Amino acid sequence: MMALNRYRLKHQAKSGHKGALKAQQLLETPDRLLGVILLGNNFVNIFASSIATIIAMKLMGEAGIALAAGLLTLVVLIFAEVAPKTLAAVYPEKIAYPAAYILTPLLKILSPIVWFVNFFANGFLKLFNVNVKAENDNHSLSHEELQTLIDEATSQLPENYRAMLSSVLQLETVTVEDVMIPKQDVYAVDLSMPIEDILKAIQKSPYTRIPVFRDSLDEDLIGILNLRRALPLLMQDDITLKDIVKITRPAYFIPEVTSLNTQLKKFNENKRRMALIVDEYGDIQGLLTMEDLLEEIVGKLSTDAKAKPEEESVQLNEDGSMSIDAGEFIRDLNKEYKLTLPTNGPKTLNGLIQEELETLPAVGTCIKVNEHVLEVTEVSNSAIEMVRLTRPELKENKTND
Repeated sequence: MMALNRYRLKHQAKSGHKGALKAQQLLETPDRLLGVILLGNNFVNIFASSIATIIAMKLMGEAGIALAAGLLTLVVLIFAEVAPKTLAAVYPEKIAYPAAYILTPLLKILSPIVWFVNFFANGFLKLFNVNVKAENDNHSLSHEELQTLIDEATSQLPENYRAMLSSVLQLETVTVEDVMIPKQDVYAVDLSMPIEDILKAIQKSPYTRIPVFRDSLDEDLIGILNLRRALPLLMQDDITLKDIVKITRPAYFIPEVTSLNTQLKKFNENKRRMALIVDEYGDIQGLLTMEDLLEEIVGKLSTDAKAKPEEESVQLNEDGSMSIDAGEFIRDLNKEYKLTLPTNGPKTLNGLIQEELETLPAVGTCIKVNEHVLEVTEVSNSAIEMVRLTRPELKENKTND
């Protein structure tokens, strides 16, 4: 009974399995269940011991007592303890479900005795601050335990399903700041430009929704322009700036510390698919779309992607190393290429290397982070542009060769 998988038991009980339903009802009060099992077990053992002692004394006198005790101990140990309990542990459902039909009426018949025994047993446990009821109710799994279950379900779940389930578990710990499109990569249209340039910028947009502003995205954000709504307007010859402003929708702002799980709910509640990320001072830090959020669960989508295509930002070299755009997110690289770069600090490779060195490095500078070798291959005036990454296993293979 105690070896039953509680979650499988619940599923079978909900499916209408009568044996599982009875077993589940018994396990709701494990102290009473153990009480009736041990009551019957000890009664039979003591009764058998008494009978064996009487028979041994009649046959062999007082000398038979020791022989009866030794023989009965061996018989009980093999046939009443080790063998049946090992069998029940190996096949818990096959043993527990039929046993539940016997234990249920026994518990009703012996309930006064069981209550009396449990009253004193639970009172004794309270001396050691053990709350039996609270311990019985605590069957929920932590995030770490759920992750372990997912990792071990290799035969029942395909790898892509396990990856999605793991991503769902991480939605509570990952913030929008971790997955947003940085401000410098946000595609936005400045309405202070001539109308011809504005129309060209809108038509060239690779995205369905784009922020529009005057002069500064932080200081004079007008709103979000939906190209599906703007399409009929863009086909007109006499379109004006006022017409464009009229069909924009107010921007939706969210704090950068919001968890992805919370933001997914807010997107649904507010009927939104895009949000601008702001810091504690109200300055815009980046942009998040519903597609970016869903990519954390299902992987890359073919719709509104991030600013730089993956094939351009990460290239595999012939020697097995990787040439990576330093603006790439560390979390994305870890997930896609099974790396172990730290994610509790800077979000990009550029930030990680500069934090480690505390300066803007020169081309050819190498550092080692979590056994990964990072070599700076291209630098601009203010940032690292390209990095060559060598994985630990590649370095070990070269050493062995």
